Amino acid sequence: MILALETSCDETAVAVVHQGRVLSSLVSSQTRLHQEYGGVVPELAAREHLRNLLPIARSALKEAGVRREAIDAVAATQGPGLPGALLVGFKAAQAMAFALHKPFVGIHHHEAHLYSPWITGDPWVADFAAFHPNVALIVSGGHTMLVHVRAELDHRVLGSTLDDAAGECFDKVGKLLGLPYPAGPVMDRLATGGNPRTYDFPRPKKNDPDDDFSFSGLKTSVRYFLRDHPGLAEDPQRLKDLCASVQAAIVEVLVAKTMRAAGRCAVDCVTAAGGVTCNTELRRQLARACAARRLTLRVAEAALCTDNAAMVGVLAERKLACGQGLTGLDAEPAPGLALG
Repeated sequence: MILALETSCDETAVAVVHQGRVLSSLVSSQTRLHQEYGGVVPELAAREHLRNLLPIARSALKEAGVRREAIDAVAATQGPGLPGALLVGFKAAQAMAFALHKPFVGIHHHEAHLYSPWITGDPWVADFAAFHPNVALIVSGGHTMLVHVRAELDHRVLGSTLDDAAGECFDKVGKLLGLPYPAGPVMDRLATGGNPRTYDFPRPKKNDPDDDFSFSGLKTSVRYFLRDHPGLAEDPQRLKDLCASVQAAIVEVLVAKTMRAAGRCAVDCVTAAGGVTCNTELRRQLARACAARRLTLRVAEAALCTDNAAMVGVLAERKLACGQGLTGLDAEPAPGLALG
């Protein structure tokens, strides 16, 4: 019985996991708190975690029908993430483990995302029996990377973002367009009514042989475009066309590099997780590309794409079952923790 905590950014999340089954998974989002600032304010995020974590943990246990004495281990995200936000969840989890005399497991946030596409059903259950080697695309507001998952708990990072992540590009372009934060979902909705071929924006590193990503140039291109076409974004249809064109550029890069990596690694499965995989066009284009190459595609369910504790608990349970993962109670959160 795993009690899992996730506080790497602006979602306070707690889950209870038992034998691969997610008994409860609660998330308290801080989106409205940060909207007026146009992005996450780290100090405010940490304070909200302090305010919300214990009440949410109690609610998660209650929803799961589990007494705290029945907990066998406590897990929490160790990194990467915002320093103050990570500190709250990580130290709270260590304190719980100490008080309950139970093992503690620190989990890498990105590694948890690698296994979220294998959590399915209603209620959610980790389907590791269906697991097979894959190339995983992790794409969110802070990170964009490709990972070759060779076997359970055995992976190799192929490439990552060199500057702006895909989600960060969506949000920054959205801010230039005057859209509310977070802009990614708003751009997704607007793009459905736009023509993606209206404006031709660059596809950074699309044809480069490496597996790294770079979206800062695309953001800059949009900035100059808006400078040279003042008032364009005030026209409703042109705004939709602009959103569709920018989205098309981002999605095209993500899909092209993912397919190339899958071919080079000779896998027959592609997975995708992270907040940006909620984007409808990305899901559609990934599905089309995988079908054309006869690859199996597994995309995390929408509620598991964004930050959540269910994936943390599932991975922690799997690590313990394989004799891995024990973390000392003197360990520290690691905001810059790299995926090994």
